[in-house]
Amino acid sequence: MIDNMSRNTYGKSVPVWEKYMLTVDEAVQYFGIGEKKIRTLISENMGTDYCFTVQIGNKSLINRHKFEDFLNQTTSI
Repeated sequence: MIDNMSRNTYGKSVPVWEKYMLTVDEAVQYFGIGEKKIRTLISENMGTDYCFTVQIGNKSLINRHKFEDFLNQTTSI
């Protein structure tokens, strides 16, 4: 049986600005950076102190807060 809280949130999507992890497509829309550039940044920063992604199979999920911190420390991309 589904409790009241689960019933109210089931099937509703979370706005992108409230999500903890973003897909590459969501990050493109949210940050206004091209897909190719985001994928390049992911590959360049994989395994570094600035890593902001989690790999799930072939899929990269971007930690929104870490990526925001990364962008705040960067002068150009």
